[in-house]
Amino acid sequence: MRIGLVGKPNVGKSTTFSAMTQTPVDIANYPFTTIEPNVGVAWLPLPSVCACSELRARREETGRLEPSAEDDPRRGSICTPNSGSCTDHRRLVPVTLVDVAGLVPGAHEGKGRGNQFLSDLARCDALIQVVDVSGSTDIDGNPVGSGGSDPIEEHRFLVNELEEWIAGILSTGWKRGARKAQAEGDRALIDYAVEQLTGIGATEHHVVAGFNAVRSGHPDADVPWDWGEAEMKSMSSAIRSELFPISVAANKADLAMSGSWAPLAEMIGSDGGVLIATSAEAELALSRASQAGLIERSPGESEFEITQEGEERLSQAQRKALDAISESLVWDGGGLVGLLSEVVFGTLSRRVAYPVQDETHWVDGDGNTLPDALLVEQGTTAKGLAYAVHSDLGDGFIRAVDARSSRVIGAEHEVQDGDVISIYAKT
Repeated sequence: MRIGLVGKPNVGKSTTFSAMTQTPVDIANYPFTTIEPNVGVAWLPLPSVCACSELRARREETGRLEPSAEDDPRRGSICTPNSGSCTDHRRLVPVTLVDVAGLVPGAHEGKGRGNQFLSDLARCDALIQVVDVSGSTDIDGNPVGSGGSDPIEEHRFLVNELEEWIAGILSTGWKRGARKAQAEGDRALIDYAVEQLTGIGATEHHVVAGFNAVRSGHPDADVPWDWGEAEMKSMSSAIRSELFPISVAANKADLAMSGSWAPLAEMIGSDGGVLIATSAEAELALSRASQAGLIERSPGESEFEITQEGEERLSQAQRKALDAISESLVWDGGGLVGLLSEVVFGTLSRRVAYPVQDETHWVDGDGNTLPDALLVEQGTTAKGLAYAVHSDLGDGFIRAVDARSSRVIGAEHEVQDGDVISIYAKT
């Protein structure tokens, strides 16, 4: 799964990327600081407690494990993650983030680094648009002072570029494809559109949504080969909404009037996305302090505790600065981590599954407890989960076992959130 960070230049995309991934990138006050896409990993807390909490309870009840000690650094967690971590049964899982090249007007026509920008987006499952809600940069990304631009215009600009891009792809050879449908039926036109858009990740589902939007919005529309700009706009808009759902990081919210982003939030919500107020610079400062061992802070939290090392190294002025940063982040939504969580578990409807080899002890072949917490699409089957672990497991799939109930489940069993599943396969 890849989440794209998008937006016009100089709105804080690179700072947002660094705050979420702890990956250092070039950050500067001018357009096109990001030339090539930066790719990093954000560690996302699962919304529910790790399955190791249930496993610990079982082992304690049967006398196989002593209760967690007060000085336990992992606060009771007993899993052994292959990636990420788990403390106090709060499991962190990896999500790939892509900070793509800056967007400018006319990107769909190749202006700026438009072709590179759109190519990078084609491999993303969802988009987070970083918007400067303080209005301190113009549409080209140049500093203009607070209140000099409109956040709604900023969002519409991105949506328009994406929809024009999709419409441009569809229009290439459209009349030929439509004439073919005249002879062979609607199926031929759907197949044509899927073929045209397959390079950006579109499927029949997305194309059908586009055709349905035309039928709904233009009941008197002519036959497809005579569709005009309005019909193609409706089609590309519906495909864009399904293919590239957009949520918004309302960046520099600490510099904007409280609630000034409400109209934009309403617009995003009506399109199926979510807007959350953020301050990338503030979150990056806390992230770096945590990484340096000066404070202890959970991802997405504004509050923190100064560590022993912090007590020794931080000056009074630095402590006051950290407190001021923390206070500036007191908004509903959990900041950047909260936004990412909404995108992954809300917009994309991802579920977590724990594949294991031994359904009795919940371990893999090496004895590691609950080593993997995989984010899978809603509707993923037991066999699909096997493929997500390794293609050989999918090819050789025999059956699966629900580790909680010890019940055998078949290949088409739909994985539920939090399932612990043992997979049996020919190898």
